[in-house]
Amino acid sequence: MPTFEPVLLRRIGKPNSASLETYRADGGYRALEKALKMAPAEVTETVKASGLRGRGGAGFPTGVKWTFLPKDATTVYLAVNADESEPGTFNNRIIMEGDPHQIIEGIAIACHAIKCGTAYIYLRYEFGRSYRALKQAVEDCYAANLLGKNILGSGKDLDVYLHRGAGAYICGEETGLIESLEGKRAWPRIKPPFPAIEGLFRKPTIVNNIETLACVTHILDRGVEWFKSMGVPPDPANPRDAGSYGPKLYCVSGHVNKPGCYELPMGITARSLIDDYAGGVWKGRKAKAVVPGGMSMGFLTEKELDTPLDFNGPGKVGCLGLGTAAVMVVDDQTNMVEVLYNSCRFYSHESCGQCTPCREGTAWMTKILERILDGRGQLRDIDLLLEVANGIGIIPGTTICGLSDGAAWPVKNAINKYRSDFEDWIKSGRKSTLVSLKMKSGH
Repeated sequence: MPTFEPVLLRRIGKPNSASLETYRADGGYRALEKALKMAPAEVTETVKASGLRGRGGAGFPTGVKWTFLPKDATTVYLAVNADESEPGTFNNRIIMEGDPHQIIEGIAIACHAIKCGTAYIYLRYEFGRSYRALKQAVEDCYAANLLGKNILGSGKDLDVYLHRGAGAYICGEETGLIESLEGKRAWPRIKPPFPAIEGLFRKPTIVNNIETLACVTHILDRGVEWFKSMGVPPDPANPRDAGSYGPKLYCVSGHVNKPGCYELPMGITARSLIDDYAGGVWKGRKAKAVVPGGMSMGFLTEKELDTPLDFNGPGKVGCLGLGTAAVMVVDDQTNMVEVLYNSCRFYSHESCGQCTPCREGTAWMTKILERILDGRGQLRDIDLLLEVANGIGIIPGTTICGLSDGAAWPVKNAINKYRSDFEDWIKSGRKSTLVSLKMKSGH
């Protein structure tokens, strides 16, 4: 097994790791001191040169996003996406609970780069430990002049606020997050204008993910060459591939012996992650399906497990992308009809209802699967599911945000790759306890 020294998780598990004292003893805020001596544009160019891409799901180049702000903007906001709602994803929570200062340092560096004096951390309400750890860290930073007026004598002012959201999946979408921050229903906005032009309170806003900002800390501390020494360079045959550099936090859950969060270089294969780090598939079984990065990304078959988990790899085998790198393993004793039902039920529940194709499409896919699982399905229901899945989403251009694509992609993948599971279930007339339990609970 190749060795790799964790950076993002280096301090997790150390005694009192969330405190300012231990963080500074380990070199904390050294990168901020360095950044404050640089011009904002120089910090932005450093992050841009590193090739850092957003870790929240879309993988957009972080430094490039920062350059989209209007040059004459007098008020700029940073909105930190700590909602972490994608099924199977828990890497942000681990950093927030165990090493919150790593994040705050990244926030301060980013705010200097984009000339921002106010940052909001939008935190999922259920993350009680994360809230308490971040709240204490922010208070300690104000007391130590790392936040507030004239931070570290630099002449720069920065205020950081914690905002607890209502625990809605749609709040992970950047404009839905902004609407919620403003105290409104979290309905995503039509784009353009993009948040960098008109975001929070109608001012230019940058939205970055927790893990992304943690990476910013280490890029400033260790340098661009260090960051680009790991990962996968751009594919010369694909002009749209910007490469996949740096360390990545991979969440592994489901049917494995050692579920957990593993920090590894970008580009490890799904098979290596499962076998070499997560202890292999449980009970001596084999993998039937593997979600590469949160449920919305679709499924890898067992034959596709040698796919590299970078921003380019999963797309080559029919998945939506790397997403949040939340890997979920399904063993060969599990039927994909039940797996897909759980997926569709989740997205139907989390649809904000603003767009008709998403609101109706996710609900009807769930109802069709309920009928199949109740033993009343027909073979034509399989193609009906595909028809609905192909008719919703931003890729056909029918919805404002990407939730419907996230709901539809597992349907397309599951039926295209595991159609026999659906045919066999329908022909057998079997009934699933999932549906009967739902009926009994009234949900």
